[in-house]
Amino acid sequence: MDTSSEPSNVFLQTVREKNVPGWNHFSLIQSSDGKKHYKCLHCGVTYKGGGINRMKQHLAGIKGNIGPCKKVSHDIRQQMQENLVLSSKEVVHRADMAVARWFFDSCIPINALNSAFAQKAIDAIASIGHGYKLPTYHMMRINLLRDCKEECRLLIDSYRDNWRATGCTLMADGWTDRRSRTLINFLVYSPRGISFCKSVDASDVTKDATTLCSLFVEVVEWIGSTSVVQIVTDNAANYKKAGELLHEKYGNIYWSPCAAHCLNLILKDIGKLSHMVDIAKKASKITVFIYNHIFLLSWLRKREGWKEIVRPAATRFATTFITLKSLYEHKHDLQALVTSKYYTDSKLARLSKGQEVVNIILDNHFWNMCLVMTKVAGPLIRLLCIVDSDEKPSLGYVYDGMYRARKGIKLIFKNVKRLYKPYTLVIKERWDRQLRQRLHSAAYFLNPSFQYDQVNYSNKPEVVQSLIDLIGNKDICNKSSAAMNEVRLYRDKLESFGKPIAIKMSKEMQPGEYK
Repeated sequence: MDTSSEPSNVFLQTVREKNVPGWNHFSLIQSSDGKKHYKCLHCGVTYKGGGINRMKQHLAGIKGNIGPCKKVSHDIRQQMQENLVLSSKEVVHRADMAVARWFFDSCIPINALNSAFAQKAIDAIASIGHGYKLPTYHMMRINLLRDCKEECRLLIDSYRDNWRATGCTLMADGWTDRRSRTLINFLVYSPRGISFCKSVDASDVTKDATTLCSLFVEVVEWIGSTSVVQIVTDNAANYKKAGELLHEKYGNIYWSPCAAHCLNLILKDIGKLSHMVDIAKKASKITVFIYNHIFLLSWLRKREGWKEIVRPAATRFATTFITLKSLYEHKHDLQALVTSKYYTDSKLARLSKGQEVVNIILDNHFWNMCLVMTKVAGPLIRLLCIVDSDEKPSLGYVYDGMYRARKGIKLIFKNVKRLYKPYTLVIKERWDRQLRQRLHSAAYFLNPSFQYDQVNYSNKPEVVQSLIDLIGNKDICNKSSAAMNEVRLYRDKLESFGKPIAIKMSKEMQPGEYK
């Protein structure tokens, strides 16, 4: 408790012997019982207890732990404020160094700092205060691991209610490990998030659709058959057949191929076209030539606004097109390089390999084709980013993405069939034979951002028919008449669907939130 009166039987001295800025502004008052009090030499107020930090706050005028001094000069107040800031920085740096030493000594990946749980752990320790002891090796390995596992189980149980309310997607992700085993990871996706179910060694069952279906049934039953809307797998014939068998057993569950896989295959097929192979080879020659000669790269890096050329990766088909786009953006820089005295005076300019690269860089047809291929692949790559992301449900965007891709390609070639046909044929083969499902077109219809876009909306009969077929499935909808009436109100923007706020939010909200 603070007081302005001095206790009896005290002895008074100025606290100058402590070599810390701030103490020379206070007098130490020590009572007969040994308790210390501090008297401000400016305002004369006496405070019971507290350290130098609290006294500095008094002089600096920082409220909270102590009352501000009303008589201290402006210069001293500012000095104390600056001193407190420097002290805070030193404390934070010491804490940062302690964390850094732990990370470096234990070889903890620096990426661990990006964990969603990192700051929460530090906050929890800070809330306890000084004296917290880390858990023991045994506690971390046994007790806490068990508790975290139970926490995960309870979290998944809480997800189940969401699965029943909104439906969910079962995803089967097959891969091969270093021991050549075929493993399948089962995951459940819903608006609440993605959760891992189990991993199965399916080396002996993947070739048999019936056995594969039995494996799917086991996981579906664990989730709850009425909660699953679709199962997503890769495009292999045995997985497709297993999906069809699963639909026969559960009428409410539809099989869909992995959209990201299909889109990658479309880009791969376009990349196999003869003229595309030729362009990719020439682009590769340019990037290899530049990056193999550091003095050329050094010259380019001095150019204003220079960014590194994206170089293709072997396993990602989209990167071929991304590289072409990146290369096209550097067209003027590259042409400036090969026509500069800096390059023409070099030995490389006289070598056949150098001359070949110069001819490519100065070839307008090459650059025009780079631009065309970039525009062709652009809509497909944007759709790939959507379906390959966990940020929002992508089912309602697949049909529109494919529709816009084909429409956009036709416009690039000004609707000249012989020019656009090679690309639209590739898309048609993969889309019609593998990716296109009734769920895609029904989800397209139920996405208000597309439904209310009168300019770009596709009025193909398959869109409405797909929705009617799903509503007519008694395993999905047992009140088809009422559902069709709701569809009519939604399509025609009647009742609440026609309100200005509803139409506005149709462009901003996710389809699952628009209800």
